[in-house]
Amino acid sequence: MLHLPNYPAMTLEDFIKNIEAEFEDIVPGKLTPETNFREVFDWNSINALILIAMVKTEYGAAINAEDIQKSKTINDLYETVKSKL
Repeated sequence: MLHLPNYPAMTLEDFIKNIEAEFEDIVPGKLTPETNFREVFDWNSINALILIAMVKTEYGAAINAEDIQKSKTINDLYETVKSKL
């Protein structure tokens, strides 16, 4: 579990819950680490910006569009964010 001052510790479970809370069209409990996030909801540039902002706000990490493009699953996104902490 990672923890930075002034930011909560990041676990995969909490990361998934934060994504589910951020996007209204995702039913809570639907995402798993293996979920291909592009298949769960309408993935577009606005949603990418929302994800980037959520990661910055919740974890203090800066990811970009290229990081998201390289990710396929929720776990890929989590590992990318974890590498930026």
